[in-house]
Amino acid sequence: MKSLKNLLDKKNIQKTVNLDDKTVFFLFKKIIKEEFGSVGLEKLVPDYFANGILHIKSGSSNWSSELWLQKETIIQKINQEIGSKEIKDIKTK
Repeated sequence: MKSLKNLLDKKNIQKTVNLDDKTVFFLFKKIIKEEFGSVGLEKLVPDYFANGILHIKSGSSNWSSELWLQKETIIQKINQEIGSKEIKDIKTK
């Protein structure tokens, strides 16, 4: 008898989610507010989302650096909210 894990691995079941900019921006702002507060919301503004990459406008190089340091955590939290690994990277301008 085959185990359920082996069956699911063979099927490679993945949930696909159709994301628009507004949804990704909302989740990004929510996470930024939790991590950095209202000042972070003012300084880190989502610009656009394409091909799994979220582009952010930063108020200063200090905020860009802070976002870079916390990038993996933020990506993980956004993907957790979405329910799949849709966000691959965050880049700042």
